[in-house]
Amino acid sequence: MSDAADRAPALLPAADRALVRTVDGLDDEAWAAPSLLPGWTRAHVLAHLALNAEGLAGVLDGARRGRPQPMYASAEARDGDIEDLAAAGPAELRDRFLASTTRFEDALAAMRDGDWTGRFERTPGGPEFALANVVLMRVREVEVHHADLDAGYAAEDWPEGFRTLLLDSMTRRSYPAPFVVRPTDLDGTWAYGEGGGGPVVTGPSAAAGWWLTGRGAGEGLTSDTTELPEVEAW
Repeated sequence: MSDAADRAPALLPAADRALVRTVDGLDDEAWAAPSLLPGWTRAHVLAHLALNAEGLAGVLDGARRGRPQPMYASAEARDGDIEDLAAAGPAELRDRFLASTTRFEDALAAMRDGDWTGRFERTPGGPEFALANVVLMRVREVEVHHADLDAGYAAEDWPEGFRTLLLDSMTRRSYPAPFVVRPTDLDGTWAYGEGGGGPVVTGPSAAAGWWLTGRGAGEGLTSDTTELPEVEAW
């Protein structure tokens, strides 16, 4: 995971620029259209991305000041804030999203080498994450949810560096049984789950990354056992 975390900062600026271009190209009616996430409009996805940037910026600010803070006050507050912001007008939501992107960039630029030690909570008393993984978390949010918008940018548009990073970082998740992914457009093999071995999944790396995040039904992928292994939503 540390190697993936080390590579994430170089990928984030281009990911942000691509997402901002997509957001700038949405007309007011497009915000209310369904996204690829069940029950969420494009406005919900952008609201989530804005609040995620604000939450992670707050985590970095707290770490830099020696006053650790969680990303969100609570799971309920996070969900409620997404609903409230998604219901705002397109102009307000666009401004909030753009401001959140800048806020995260500024918080990241202000970090010093010694600020990256330690961990933070997603919500008070909830799961903890390493501060060193904050940028990795953010670039995954930006790239994956950019594709979720269903607004002209898809997993097939992910740059190779991000596709590799996503395959690497997803090896740290839990899976019901082990399996192997062997992309047809990248060098290398990725092992998932405890114990090693298991079915071998082949296909484009973008399709593999999309499937590993629990999206789609594995379109474009094949398994040497004829059935794809089980993966959970990300």
